[in-house]
Amino acid sequence: MIKLDVGNVLLKPSHRKQLMGWLRRAVRLGERVGDFALTVSMERIGRRYEARALVHNSAGDFDCRSRHTDWRNAARDLASSLASRLHEQQLLRV
Repeated sequence: MIKLDVGNVLLKPSHRKQLMGWLRRAVRLGERVGDFALTVSMERIGRRYEARALVHNSAGDFDCRSRHTDWRNAARDLASSLASRLHEQQLLRV
C-alpha cells in the first residue's frame, strides 16, 4: 500500500505518475518482504524540497529523507535510497 501526501508541493497528474514510476521498484521489493506499507510526503521548505518516506514491513520499520532544490531530484534520490534499503532488508531475511 502506498500513501502519497504532497503537502505544499504542487504536482500535476503527470508528475504524480512519474513519481509512482520511480517508486515501482521499491514497491515490488517491499511486497516481496511482506506486510508492506509506504507513506511518501513531500514538502517545500524555503527554496528546497524535502521528500520523506516511512516504510513499515515485516522486516522492520525505517524512514528515508532527501532534500534538493528540485522536487524531481529529491523524489528520484528518495526512490533510489528506498530501493537500496528494501533490497538490503530482503537479503538479510534470506
